[in-house]
Amino acid sequence: MSATAEAVFAPLPNIIEPKWWTGTPSISPDLFVIDGNQYRVDGAPLAPSAELEAHMQRTFDEVGLVHVVNTGLDDLQSMRLIATQVLKVQRNYEGGANPRKMIQKNVYEVGAPLEARLHYHHEMAYIGSSTKMVSFMASKMPSEGGYTFVSDNCRATDTILATPFGQKLKELGLCYHRSLTDRDSFTDRLNIGVYNHWQQSMLTDDPDVAAAEAQSRGLEVEWGPNRLLKTRFYISAFEFFPQMDRNLLYASLADDAAWFDTWPLVQHLPPHERPLQLTFGDGSEMSDDEKQLFLKVYDDYGIPIPWKVGDVAVICNYRFAHGRPAVHLKPGEQRELGVLIGESFDRLETRDGKW
Repeated sequence: MSATAEAVFAPLPNIIEPKWWTGTPSISPDLFVIDGNQYRVDGAPLAPSAELEAHMQRTFDEVGLVHVVNTGLDDLQSMRLIATQVLKVQRNYEGGANPRKMIQKNVYEVGAPLEARLHYHHEMAYIGSSTKMVSFMASKMPSEGGYTFVSDNCRATDTILATPFGQKLKELGLCYHRSLTDRDSFTDRLNIGVYNHWQQSMLTDDPDVAAAEAQSRGLEVEWGPNRLLKTRFYISAFEFFPQMDRNLLYASLADDAAWFDTWPLVQHLPPHERPLQLTFGDGSEMSDDEKQLFLKVYDDYGIPIPWKVGDVAVICNYRFAHGRPAVHLKPGEQRELGVLIGESFDRLETRDGKW
């Protein structure tokens, strides 16, 4: 890239920058890490078993997070068999924001540039049909940058509700604004300003089908220039979690323009021109201080997941948010996490008296 191009596409100054964690895990790894060596037979790679399934399910039910290490596995389909000991029902990534592609059958890629930091978020919180859990499987890991972070959402919920900002979120709710580009409009040009094309997000090449798919998920739809699919979704910032019989925070700054602060070919755009915007439900914008608090409430309860090849984690989408810092590979290195999207559910929003 030329010096002129580098200047044009240079990132704007970051106002909001995640810290990820305070240096002490919010929940001890002893409560959610399972050593696969306990269940490996004669040193062979880990295989599904009734004993392993029971241990994983019990850990997931109690904590909402399970991380299986020392599996001896190196291929995604074998890791998928371990993940599906808990994540038994999978869904397609229809309506998703990230440009995920399928790596193997039923296994998606993360769908984001490695150099982009991914703010803490709850998977598919921006549509009416979300997912109960998500699984990550480490198939390739670099010498540095082998981390995902999760954040204890129960404590984050308590903390944010004790602030005026949290009460404002509770009262006004949120509006998710998304702009999905038309793939055919970028056939012969750089993907400047592109997050995801509507063809990939809605799993169709038919604009009428795409609009119907978006509307079926609770989105308001408007077509813009160059077949730009613009959607709005109004919903609570919280979600009732039946297992705990309480409302939990179910939103984050990941759905704001700040998501693109380190995203190539998008980071140079002013916030109002980026593909995502997050406002309060009445259309009013969040202040910089409110956005910083929205970020900090997850950072304060962060927990690192250090990856090694073969590791499998299953994360409750209610009880934890997840994200990661930017990753910078050394020559010859790769980083690949396979992703499984769990059983879908229709958003309930909140229940009175369940705070």
